[in-house]
Amino acid sequence: MELRAELLKSIWYGFTALDLEKSGKVSKSQLKVLSHNLCTVLSIPHDPVALEEHFRDDDDGPVSSQGYMPYLTKYILDKVEEGAFNKENVDELCWTLTAKKNYRPDRSTTTVLPEKDAFRLWCLFNFLSEDKYPLVMVPDEVEYLLKKICMAMSIELNCVELEDFTSQDVVQRNGFSVWGFLEMMNSGKITRGMDKDITSMAIEEIYREIVGDVLKEGYLWKKGQLRRNWKERWFTLRPSSLAYYSGEDRKECHGNITLDGNCCVEVLPDRDGKRCMFCLKTLSKTYEMSASDTKQRQEWTTAIQTAIRLYVEGKTSLHKDLKLKRREQREQREKRRLDKEEELQRLRALQEEREHKLAELEVLREAQKQAQVLQEQDEQKRREQHEQLHRTLEIQLREAEEARASMQAEMVLKEEEAERQKKRIHELEEMQKHLKEALQLEIKARMDEEAFRYAQTGLLAEEEEKMKALMALQEEQEEYIVKTQREKQELKQEMETKSRELDEAQRQLETVRANRYRVDQDVVAAQRKLRQASTNVKHWNVQMNRLMRPIGPGEKRPSLGSSYSSFPMPCQRDPGLRLRPRAEGKDEESKENLDNGAGCGDEKRLSQASNGEMDIP
Repeated sequence: MELRAELLKSIWYGFTALDLEKSGKVSKSQLKVLSHNLCTVLSIPHDPVALEEHFRDDDDGPVSSQGYMPYLTKYILDKVEEGAFNKENVDELCWTLTAKKNYRPDRSTTTVLPEKDAFRLWCLFNFLSEDKYPLVMVPDEVEYLLKKICMAMSIELNCVELEDFTSQDVVQRNGFSVWGFLEMMNSGKITRGMDKDITSMAIEEIYREIVGDVLKEGYLWKKGQLRRNWKERWFTLRPSSLAYYSGEDRKECHGNITLDGNCCVEVLPDRDGKRCMFCLKTLSKTYEMSASDTKQRQEWTTAIQTAIRLYVEGKTSLHKDLKLKRREQREQREKRRLDKEEELQRLRALQEEREHKLAELEVLREAQKQAQVLQEQDEQKRREQHEQLHRTLEIQLREAEEARASMQAEMVLKEEEAERQKKRIHELEEMQKHLKEALQLEIKARMDEEAFRYAQTGLLAEEEEKMKALMALQEEQEEYIVKTQREKQELKQEMETKSRELDEAQRQLETVRANRYRVDQDVVAAQRKLRQASTNVKHWNVQMNRLMRPIGPGEKRPSLGSSYSSFPMPCQRDPGLRLRPRAEGKDEESKENLDNGAGCGDEKRLSQASNGEMDIP
């Protein structure tokens, strides 16, 4: 397969050279000539009738490369036998055809390479080119070839000039074509004006090394097998053989040593007046040789060991193996480059996603700030409502005091006093209704506030700073409640003082107890209702304390059996809506008054109701 691929590269140039109109097709008469010449240089019999039969349906038209390929494979390439022909003759035939059409150097310049050197460079190009058509050579392979040529000329490669050629757009996109490569060599910028003979020798050396599979060449002294005398011979080492000639022109071959896995090379001590000796052992013979110096001996022993290794590994060409390794390295570099680009793209995508998330976080923060402002506004409105409620209660308390004063002033008028008491009871009932309505409004406000708090829970989970602000507001509210309770306590003490003064006046009303018994019964019923409302408010406070207990991760809010379990209640007790429990001293004093007479007790309970024992925070 490797031999067929190399032959196809040369034949491709011959076929394209016959395509004068560049249409991709060649006439059958030209293909007959090409096929006959190929059979001649490949040393296979030519069948002139096969081409006619193969293209019997296309008598009038030319044949494309795809149409010629089946015939070429079946009647020519399948019959090729390796070793039965000289591949250099095939290359010379195809070079002759393609050079007439494509190779037109400027003969007026002194840097133009000879025809033989151009042919060898063309062969080197075909050997190192990629296995795809049209044939091109990647810049790395061009640099490799030029470095070897410059090394053979003992000069350093001019990388600046090479970069000028490789930086061209056509080369960057498609690679080097053979004609562009030859034009670069004919420019003389790479060889730096070296003598043509030196350049030709270097090109020939590299041609024999790469195309001819010559691992090493040079003079060595060899000891004869029969006469045992020493003679200087020109040795040529290839992967499968070591041939030696009488001179470096290689016209007279004196022997060919076949190399295989059973061969080995050993260094020998100096003897018989020879130095730098080594031997090559095969199964049948041992060949003793002597190099000019230690360096040459080391190079020869290493080269022979390399040839034996190639045979053991089943490889026929060192440079084909090196070319495949370089190609694998280029593919690995390209793969790493693509992986790196893919990684960079992924990192850029992650960076964009991160920036997008940061933008979303900024939007959430803005929304949180707006929610905080709304909450502060709602809190301010609630405080104003509390203050308004407190002012209303104070006004009602003042009105109650005025009512008691007027009742004391009109105490002598029994019937009018009874009517005033009834009116006062009615006012108390109205006040209770107002208080209930205020309680409902407060409950609704608490429900709205809790709804806002549930809406803010998601934001609080993302921003811990929001919770700190809410805790500060809660502490401020608790301080405000404590302050309000303190003020209410002072007001209560003042009301108790006035109540005691009222008790003194009530003792004078014992004469009207019988007439007011029915009114007292109504007052008792009203107080019963007030106690029931106080019990309900206490029950609500208990439910609110349960509902406002912080819920830890993974906990569930317990379901409540009361009629108000469908909405949450705040954990703080509002002193404006809570019923103040009666003091123990009041209870004892009320019992004593009841013992003294029903009228007096009723008068006291009425005064207590009018004094506003319910303290609503």
